[in-house]
Amino acid sequence: MHGASGATSSNGLFVPAEPNKYVWGIAIVAAMGGLLFGYDWVVIGGARQFYEAYFGLASEQLVGWANSCALVGCFVGSLAAGFLGDRLGRRRILFASGVLFAVSSVFTGWAHDFPSFIFWRIAGGIAIGLSSNISPLYIAEISPAAIRGRLVSLNQFAIVVGILLAQIVNWRIARPVPDGISAGLFLHTWNVQLGWRWMFSAVAIPAAIFTLTSIFIPESPRWLMAKGAENKARQILTRIGGASYADSEIRGIATALAREADNRHSWRDLLRPGVRGVLFIAIALAFLQQWTGINILFNYAAEIYRSAGYGANDIFLNIVITGTINLVFTVLAMAIVDRVGRRFMMILGCAGIGISHLFSGLAYRAGWHGAPILILTLCAIACYAMTLAPVTWVLIAEIFPNRIRSLGVSLAVSGLWIASFLLTYTFPLLNRALGSSGIFFAYGAICLLGGIFVLTSVTETKGQSLEEIEQGVMDRALRRGAR
Repeated sequence: MHGASGATSSNGLFVPAEPNKYVWGIAIVAAMGGLLFGYDWVVIGGARQFYEAYFGLASEQLVGWANSCALVGCFVGSLAAGFLGDRLGRRRILFASGVLFAVSSVFTGWAHDFPSFIFWRIAGGIAIGLSSNISPLYIAEISPAAIRGRLVSLNQFAIVVGILLAQIVNWRIARPVPDGISAGLFLHTWNVQLGWRWMFSAVAIPAAIFTLTSIFIPESPRWLMAKGAENKARQILTRIGGASYADSEIRGIATALAREADNRHSWRDLLRPGVRGVLFIAIALAFLQQWTGINILFNYAAEIYRSAGYGANDIFLNIVITGTINLVFTVLAMAIVDRVGRRFMMILGCAGIGISHLFSGLAYRAGWHGAPILILTLCAIACYAMTLAPVTWVLIAEIFPNRIRSLGVSLAVSGLWIASFLLTYTFPLLNRALGSSGIFFAYGAICLLGGIFVLTSVTETKGQSLEEIEQGVMDRALRRGAR
């Protein structure tokens, strides 16, 4: 489709009125990395009570390590993604992450000793680290500005589909267990001996599909331009938005690359004036997204609902309900992110999640059980799914200058995994020290402080091309330097 209908942005870049189905197709394929990420990350929430019994994990430290060890791999994969993404290209790293997802999930599921389980969980974490960097980065780089928020949000949509898929698989695989069953009998149930193994192994099927489809998507045109392959980049951009759009994008990318030509492309570039402020904001947003405490509601959902008075067999259904709410509100976020704007959605999310957590803390302190806790949990997840969950990824993927975007995203997402590790590992210890009410009060306070940070530090990027955003960053840096 080579039509020229569209509009011209403030810096002269041509924006196609209706990008064709091609860009949606390749964005969907890339977003499947998010689906695998969501499944692999959340499957542990349903499987953990069974593999903990199988491996005889008794202490909070071992429980925390088993649940958080994959985040070590996430951190390693995130750091490697920046270098590998620039050296080898975005598409090859997506392919490699798909292969690693498939292999690690099978070997995790069929591990017969705890060290092997830990090793393969860390390997799966590396796959998560790679895909969580490259999928949103790749989508941002192939997306026209007018729909970039929606397309990058496909990654978060795929994550929540993966989360819901894992929750449904866990629910359907797990067999009913009588309440009050003894530890000895529980150890010999089908769930403990085999069920959790199939929960982990099931992700190999979508991983194989992702691996195969990633062969057919094009390389990022911005990466190709950085490597001097202008003709290939032009062909891809023409398929995305037509000849006029391709000409406009080529000019914009070339201008941005020329602006960076005199600077060596290295980690030190992230400390340049203007850029280091962007790096700080990106890492702070990554930490905020994790320390809202929402991932605790997924990874430790069984404990939370058990403490709210639910029986073993109701817990799995409640977990599926949370995943469904997560999916519904993510779809809503995709519909409004390019209309409402990133900054407003982040502030709204921090306020909504913080208030939900504070009321949850009050509910636990008052001794309420059952439906009130479930409703407040769903409110927090709905607010998160509609705001911080997708918008954080959008902002991280778009606020860095083109030439160092891969490195910047890599470092920011590495910060996200450090925050997630600290959150997941410390929850059993903090829960014992603070109690259910205290820990919800703590997460609620973090959310409200995070809203103040977004209000004072984050600028709006809605509707701007990546090159316009980069120019804005540099202009603000020059203005600060002139004061």
